[in-house]
Amino acid sequence: MNLPRLGVNIDHVATLRNARGENYPSPVQAALSCEKYGADGITAHLREDRRHIRDTDVRDIIKNIKIPLNFEMAPTNEMVEIAININPNACCIVPEKREEVTTEGGIDIKKNQDLLLPKIEKIKKNNILVSLFIDASAEQIKLAKEIGADIVEIHTGEYCRKINNLEDGQNEFERIKEAAIFADEIGLELHLGHGITFDSVKELSKIKEVKEFNIGHFIISESVFIGLQNSIKKFKEIIQEERKNL
Repeated sequence: MNLPRLGVNIDHVATLRNARGENYPSPVQAALSCEKYGADGITAHLREDRRHIRDTDVRDIIKNIKIPLNFEMAPTNEMVEIAININPNACCIVPEKREEVTTEGGIDIKKNQDLLLPKIEKIKKNNILVSLFIDASAEQIKLAKEIGADIVEIHTGEYCRKINNLEDGQNEFERIKEAAIFADEIGLELHLGHGITFDSVKELSKIKEVKEFNIGHFIISESVFIGLQNSIKKFKEIIQEERKNL
């Protein structure tokens, strides 16, 4: 049975560090602990305003971990140069607004095609995989393929919000599932991310096209109560259990 990989986003370890201006907790130590406890990859988002992860964090993480790094980035020339310099396994291009609390939705490829295309080409010339963080839309997925993406990561935030609030998320789930099937059919690797919890990952794990979950805020938050090891372990157990029933 091929299980989806679990990528752990360690941004909010840096958020906690930066709240007091100290050098702890260490994002590098967090990444190494995630690796030790069974994570299949590490995700880190170097935002333009450096509100959590910093340049030195990314360089130190990639020097020390043995599992792949998924480097989340805005589509800017600065971030492309940083990506080429650190050489992660993959770059996940996300929309970014300084006023937002977190990424609020997927990037609009149709509106940003001219901006994205040269950056994707430059990244891929350096043998780095390109992922685009998008909404569950057949049009966006088709455009992602056309401009050279290797991977699409579907934004699951609205579905997860509804599940967390005990609301009916079936329509959002069906949109995600249909998008996953279409992405797989046209040869794109399919990842899911944003807002995923123990509850919402149950149904999402039943989408057989999913190759990777990227989960951060909930894992770091839940670790306050049950520890990082147990948080990662529980996600992997839920995913495995749901896949067994397919």
